Amino acid sequence: MILTKKSFDYLRSIFGSLTQSQVDGLNFLVSKMDEADFSYPEAAYGLATTWHETDKTMQPIVEYGSKKYFEKYDIGTLAKRLGNTPALDGDGYKYRGRGYVQITGTANYALFTKTLGVDLVNNPDLALDPEVAAKILTEGMLKGLFTGVGFRRKRAVQRYNIASYVRARAIINGSDEAQKIAEYAMVFEKALRS
Repeated sequence: MILTKKSFDYLRSIFGSLTQSQVDGLNFLVSKMDEADFSYPEAAYGLATTWHETDKTMQPIVEYGSKKYFEKYDIGTLAKRLGNTPALDGDGYKYRGRGYVQITGTANYALFTKTLGVDLVNNPDLALDPEVAAKILTEGMLKGLFTGVGFRRKRAVQRYNIASYVRARAIINGSDEAQKIAEYAMVFEKALRS
């Protein structure tokens, strides 16, 4: 699976100009998804998710927000769900979203430390390394490591099927922005098949 000149011409006709960094990110991710044996619809959804989660940069990023903003992840039910300690101690900021899919919370950093054999708990910024971020994306999406729903567990995405792309948002983050990301996936699938 590769993106061709025709693929990029199509993407530009929809999204406008693309920076070299975006092009490099797209090519890198497609190669990693190909290595992970993603189908065309799975790769399209992975690219759409990355487009959304990285604010269209197609590079691993740190979630936007101040230290104060991330205090919401320090206490209460959200902190508990993320595996953060129940005290206002900075876990929310330390384990804020990073990567292509914005892994968040102590529990997720610990899960991917175990899954990948990379110490993300003591070095959370390793999730910004493109190789590590790509493994988080591919392993997480295929095996359902983000929400318990994955391509190979419960939900398959189908060729040119926007409804299946809307349902696929459950793999990453419930239904947040599901329609918008599904529309991106339709674009990326057409580009991949060009």
